[in-house]
Amino acid sequence: MRISYDRDQDILTVEMNTSARIEHAEQSGPFIAHFTEADEMVLLEILNASEFFSSALRATLRNQTVELPTVVT
Repeated sequence: MRISYDRDQDILTVEMNTSARIEHAEQSGPFIAHFTEADEMVLLEILNASEFFSSALRATLRNQTVELPTVVT
């Protein structure tokens, strides 16, 4: 697994399998999941990562629940 962050684009990338071939991607809110032909997720991108993680951290510290986006675009 490899995790990287692009500060200029504010995108966190989590690569679960660096050798698999990506066939398609699906986006839901700030998340873009990339899949193989067999629907194995091989890469996850989190757009506006700093905003997402700061909101999640604030909610966690306040013992609140964070609602994640469910709309696929």
